[in-house]
Amino acid sequence: MYRNTPPTIHLKDYRPPEFLIDQVDLRFELDPDTTQVEATLAIRRNPAATRGDGNLRLDGEQLELEYLAIDDRPLARSEYRVEPEALILRRVPDRFRLVTRVRIHPARNTALEGLYQSGSMLCTQCEAEGFRRITYFLDRPDVMARFSTTLIADRDRFPILLANGNPGPSQDLGDGRHLARWDDPFPKPCYLFALVAGDLHQVEDRFTTASGREVSLRLFVEPEHHDQCEHAMRSLKKAMRWDEERYGREYDLDVYLIVAVSHFNMGAMENKGLNIFNAKYVLARPDTATDQDYLGIQGVIAHEYFHNWTGNRITCRDWFQLSLKEGFTVFRDQEFSADMGSRDVTRIADVRNLRNRQFPEDSGPLAHPVRPDAYIEINNFYTATVYEKGAELVRMLATLLGPDAFRRGTDLYFARHDGQAVTIEDFIACLAEASGRDLGPFLRWYAQPGTPELEVRDQWEDETGTYRLTIRQRIPATSDRPSSGPLPIPVAVGLLDAKGRDLPLHLADEPAPTPAGTRVLELHTDETSFRFVGLAARPIPSLLRGFSAPVKVRYDYSDQDLVFLMTHDSDGFNRWDAAQSLAQRLLLQGVSEPNTPLPSGFIDAFRRTLTDEDADPGLRAEILTLPSEAYLGDQMETVDVEGIHRARETLIGQIATTLRAELLATYRANQDPGPYRLTPLAIGRRALKNLALAYLMHTSDDETLALCQAQFAAHQNMTDVMAALRWLVEAGGETADQALDAFYRRWSDDALVVDKWFGIQALSQRDDTLLRVESLLDHEAFTMTNPNRLRSLVGTFCLMNQLRFHAASGAGYVFLVDRVLELDPKNPQIAARLVQALAQWRRFDETRRGLMRGQLERLFHTPDLSKDVYEVVAKTLGSSEPDA
Repeated sequence: MYRNTPPTIHLKDYRPPEFLIDQVDLRFELDPDTTQVEATLAIRRNPAATRGDGNLRLDGEQLELEYLAIDDRPLARSEYRVEPEALILRRVPDRFRLVTRVRIHPARNTALEGLYQSGSMLCTQCEAEGFRRITYFLDRPDVMARFSTTLIADRDRFPILLANGNPGPSQDLGDGRHLARWDDPFPKPCYLFALVAGDLHQVEDRFTTASGREVSLRLFVEPEHHDQCEHAMRSLKKAMRWDEERYGREYDLDVYLIVAVSHFNMGAMENKGLNIFNAKYVLARPDTATDQDYLGIQGVIAHEYFHNWTGNRITCRDWFQLSLKEGFTVFRDQEFSADMGSRDVTRIADVRNLRNRQFPEDSGPLAHPVRPDAYIEINNFYTATVYEKGAELVRMLATLLGPDAFRRGTDLYFARHDGQAVTIEDFIACLAEASGRDLGPFLRWYAQPGTPELEVRDQWEDETGTYRLTIRQRIPATSDRPSSGPLPIPVAVGLLDAKGRDLPLHLADEPAPTPAGTRVLELHTDETSFRFVGLAARPIPSLLRGFSAPVKVRYDYSDQDLVFLMTHDSDGFNRWDAAQSLAQRLLLQGVSEPNTPLPSGFIDAFRRTLTDEDADPGLRAEILTLPSEAYLGDQMETVDVEGIHRARETLIGQIATTLRAELLATYRANQDPGPYRLTPLAIGRRALKNLALAYLMHTSDDETLALCQAQFAAHQNMTDVMAALRWLVEAGGETADQALDAFYRRWSDDALVVDKWFGIQALSQRDDTLLRVESLLDHEAFTMTNPNRLRSLVGTFCLMNQLRFHAASGAGYVFLVDRVLELDPKNPQIAARLVQALAQWRRFDETRRGLMRGQLERLFHTPDLSKDVYEVVAKTLGSSEPDA
């Protein structure tokens, strides 16, 4: 444990930097064992900052200082001090040129921050604070400078040399080495610096911007993956055109570079002009990538490209403003993905992700506002709250303002703050000015943790044809601070008649009704009532259409109401949400009362949805997918691990047995023997077909097993192969072992496909899953140093397999902490993310609570624990000094 608690950084303590850096010239002599970095910095005192003691403190970690000079004068040892995390220069001038030369060791850098080795290449990851592992610098986002980079390396070993900006002159140095220069004309913080050196295959295309500029698009991968780049390139070009049309944003450099690397802590990084990607979000062929892989690539490619303006040209003043760039950019990539595919299915996927990841975070010990006010390690705040809830806040703003005013506001934001490091207040101010609305109260959303709840009551007056909706908002008592006041909340509603038709919405104080469909009601107080008039009969309300706000809605729907909405609502999201609510109700009843009969109408509604060939097959698949075991656990005061699993398996079995004929017909009707197509319709048909197969496999009959084996053996596309393999593994026995062996033999040379192989075994609900996972740690293909491989096995088991990770013995908890202790000295960022599997320990029964707490305290009392893991463990336990 920490003998001295690591320092906490507070938003309230922000001060402008005392010094600024205008120009950075970097010179790298690259080698995996020892790289020399020379940095020349043009530094000046910041006139907007309070003058300090005259000393300059530069951030630096694991650097070996070789040379130090100011204005060409080498400094005496008495003029500076080297600390483990800083270089202190005493009494510096108001304006000067600083030259430092350091040595670093990329091959030893297992944390994958700064400059490190991935396979045979060298690459960087500097967000959030990795640049200080490359050279001494003011490593904070509000110090923006222009960068030029010179790279020198062995030509045979590293024929490709890349950095930010536009390519400059290159030359052969005549001794087996070569040199490449890159110049970035746009000022940026150092977290956006990047370089890549390697023997890479280049895929090139062109893009003509709206103003007629030609941009060279270059995608670099390891040579064996040269045929897996088409989808990524196509996605990039679509994103570039979409950003021009939707936001008026053109790309600004001559080249746009993407490099796929196999060792990466995150999904991708938006470094200016040189995006570095986890290979998972670049490489795809139909036989190696699933539909979800393809959609993930499209979304992440777009996300990092959109950052060029929402993150790079305009960046964060400090890391507390992280959602300024991430929330806005996630919203943009979600909207892009919706425009490229099925809007309903995309929205459902986004909300499911929010509910499964962010809602639990918001109600647990790691809860924090979208803009945190304190942290120990900033890497711990790349969270669902900052990203996904942050995106929902931007979506609410877009809904409240309407498309025209929102676009005027973003145009003003881009024009006013280009080249600046700004705050969330700056963004909100632009939207307020452009729309003429007071958005001051909306800032409460950024400061208030917890998921708001809307309690909805209604009243029908038959004699007047008046329908009243009363909505009360509250922040749950589980939040770690008092409410900051009522939040502005847009609530999209519709009213349906007995035939499922949308009704005109006529509020009592308005002269005329709005057309039939959806109406956005605005909440600004603790309780608000809305009176709808001119109705012939009591309507059925469709509440929070499209999930117009990140809240929980409490309304007393009957089972019949939910069946009605599930089959009739014109809002696709709410059809799904009604089905989820009904299934959740049935499943939780099944936990407490296992023999509760299904309500009348549920199976009929399920059947109607399954056989409705006029509806989007992707939406039908979503409606018919039951809530996950983890999500059901989040709805219980005390998680009943075995009860949830039993209830869910029972309901699946009832559906499968009752609707076997319809499921079999659906499976056969959605077979597509032709070539793989990546269209919303084709994706939806595969999803529906494989959902039908999943249900059918719960009947355990020979015909279904033969269908599953045939689908696996056909190798028509990876989506179908993985769906079949999943259920063959669950079937167990020799069938499972043969399928796993065949899959591994076929794909052992493709790392991303092998990740799927590990993951599907870690996800299994078989009794022997933990034993299998432990044995796989010794498999020839497993390594703790590759984050993708680690996530596929350890992460999948601990974070996604509720039944087996939370086995009553507590063996899963011991397994997790053993891995965290092994990983923490090497890659604390990934270790800290794994610890979050224990974050909800208080939600479980007394026995499991004790076992999890014991493992958390085992971690807490470990000497020399990293800041990353310490912060998560201390917050999870709720005390900096837990009981022994």
